[in-house]
Amino acid sequence: MRWHKDRPFDVDGKMRHLTDSIVWKSFDLEYPSFVEDSHNVRLCLASDGVNPFGKMGTSYNVWPVVLIPYNFSAWMCMKDSYFIRSTLISGPKAPRNDIDVYLQPLINKLKEIVGKRCKDI
Repeated sequence: MRWHKDRPFDVDGKMRHLTDSIVWKSFDLEYPSFVEDSHNVRLCLASDGVNPFGKMGTSYNVWPVVLIPYNFSAWMCMKDSYFIRSTLISGPKAPRNDIDVYLQPLINKLKEIVGKRCKDI
């Protein structure tokens, strides 16, 4: 979980991991107390809909919601074994703007585990 903190900085200016991004660096500047402990977990929440029956005319969707810890190295954080499958949204239509209703229990649980505010960037 300390890879992002201990790794040598990239000097050629190319982005090889999210730690090289402007967003990561601006987050570090804005929340120095979070950065102090390199074991704090940075998670990405990703979701995309699939049609499990393989027919485009079928009006049934499944939306898996996956959490990805970005504290690991690039070759580890994108491995399936490190993905945290958190929620499965299923139904006749895509959740669209109502996805926050489905994600609210996940966010509440993360806040409970952490005991602090979760920051969305």
